[in-house]
Amino acid sequence: MTTYTLHQGSAPLLISLPHDGVAIADDLVSRLTDSARRVPDTDWHVARLYDFARDLGASMLVPRYSRYVVDLNRPPDNASLYPGQNSTGLCPLVEFSGAPIYREGEEPSASEIETRVERYWRPYHQALADELQRIHREHGRCVLWEGHSIRSVVPFLFEGRLPDFNLGTAGGHSCSATLRDRLAGVLEAQADYSYVVDGRFKGGYITRHYGRPQHGIEAIQLELAQANYMDEESFLFDSERASETRAVIHRLLEAALEAG
Repeated sequence: MTTYTLHQGSAPLLISLPHDGVAIADDLVSRLTDSARRVPDTDWHVARLYDFARDLGASMLVPRYSRYVVDLNRPPDNASLYPGQNSTGLCPLVEFSGAPIYREGEEPSASEIETRVERYWRPYHQALADELQRIHREHGRCVLWEGHSIRSVVPFLFEGRLPDFNLGTAGGHSCSATLRDRLAGVLEAQADYSYVVDGRFKGGYITRHYGRPQHGIEAIQLELAQANYMDEESFLFDSERASETRAVIHRLLEAALEAG
């Protein structure tokens, strides 16, 4: 069973898009609420938004299945990434709205969650680890770029409107200070979008687990407010808005590829 696609590039850059998948396992569909079947918490269209990155030589890892099957950006033991704050888990039970994902009595058991981890989570992470190793072996360094997006207003998770560009570096632990400052400089130099570094979204499991700047692997998460490239109600891609957002992402990735 194919659970992800991997494009191998020629540059020291791997783009991981762990919440791009929309597929739901056949045996799961009937157990979901009508709302959840729309997989509203998908990081919609991020693979399309980043498609230009192949021309930069980037590798790209994209899952097939929805985060409602298993969240690839959560630790396998389901430990909270943001203690004391609302969040969703390894096999989430609620949407970002707080509404239930499963019909009553249809939530996954502990053994089912273990099966999903083995079937979907581990293959993605094995591919991720192997590709990081390959890139590092060839270049002596690697930048892991976590591409994410979310609705600009989600009261369940944060107050007010999210900044347009949200860079996460695990509080400066997942990449070098040089790279962190360089990326912040790119965002500071443009005037069309708001941004924050290590704000509400400091980086999920992947950024925190794989970022080892002292060993030549730097990890950055970019959480985009979806209003900048799509219609948040219909989930439709907006090519005009996306082109402007893509241009900023392009500059960020070029900055990430600069030797430290």
